Amino acid sequence: MTGELSPIDKAKFVAAKRAVEYVEDGMRVGLGTGSTAAWMVRCLGEMVREDGLKIKGVPTSTRTADLARQVGIEVISLDEAKWLDVTIDGTDEYDGNLNLIKGGGGALLQEKIVATASDMMVVIADISKRVETLGAFPLPIEVIPFGLQTTQALVEETLVSMDVLGNNVTLRMNGDVPFVTDEGNHILDLHLNRIGNPRQFSLVINQIPGVVENGLFIDICDAVVIGYGDGRVEVRDINAGTVQEDRIDFVENENLFTDLTD
Repeated sequence: MTGELSPIDKAKFVAAKRAVEYVEDGMRVGLGTGSTAAWMVRCLGEMVREDGLKIKGVPTSTRTADLARQVGIEVISLDEAKWLDVTIDGTDEYDGNLNLIKGGGGALLQEKIVATASDMMVVIADISKRVETLGAFPLPIEVIPFGLQTTQALVEETLVSMDVLGNNVTLRMNGDVPFVTDEGNHILDLHLNRIGNPRQFSLVINQIPGVVENGLFIDICDAVVIGYGDGRVEVRDINAGTVQEDRIDFVENENLFTDLTD
C-alpha cells in the first residue's frame, strides 16, 4: 500500500499519475521503459480497466510490452501505429532545456525512435534527475557486436577532442557476458562527468561506424513532470515556457501497488 512506499517511489508514482493526464481516448501512446515508466504503464492500465479508456500502446522494450499486456493495454508495433500522439518515459538526467540522458535500462534505441515519432514527449522524473549540465550519469551508446573493440577504440579516440571532463569507456555487462539490447546490440557506457556541448557531441559520436545511437535526447522532450515524495508535482513545459505546481492525493486502496515487480 502507499504507506509502504519509499519517498522516491511516491515521487515516481505521483509524477506518473500526473503525466497520464496527457492521454486521451483514442490516442496512440509510446510507453517508456524503466522503474518510473512502469508506474505510468500501471496508471494507464487502471484507466483502461476502470474508466474505459481506449488507447493503443507502443512499447519501447519487451519488458514494457509484457507489463502493458498484463495490465490490459492493447499493444501494437510502431509500424502499425505509424505515428504517436504522445510518448511518456522516464529519464536518467535532464537539464534546464529538457535535454536528457537516457539508456540506463538499455532501451535507448527503441526509446529514441518512439519518442521522435511522437507529437509530444512527456518525461516523468523525481527531482534527483535534475542536473545543471548533463554527464554525471554515464552516457550509454548502442553499438553493433561486429568490430566492437575497434568501435570502442574509435569512441575513446573521439572523446579526446570533445568538450567532456572524463573519457573512461566501459562495456556494459550482464553477469560475465556483455549486455545485449532488444535489437541484439551491445552498450558502451561513457563516463564523461560533464558534457559541454550535448548537441555537437551527439552528432559527432553518431558518425562513428558501429555506433547505432546514443542516449542524448536533444530537443525531443516537450514537458517534464517532476514528482516529490510528499505528493507535490511540478510540470515544466518547454514550449509554453510554463511551470505548474500540483498535488496528487494518495488513495489508500490503490491497487497499483499490489504485486508490483520492478
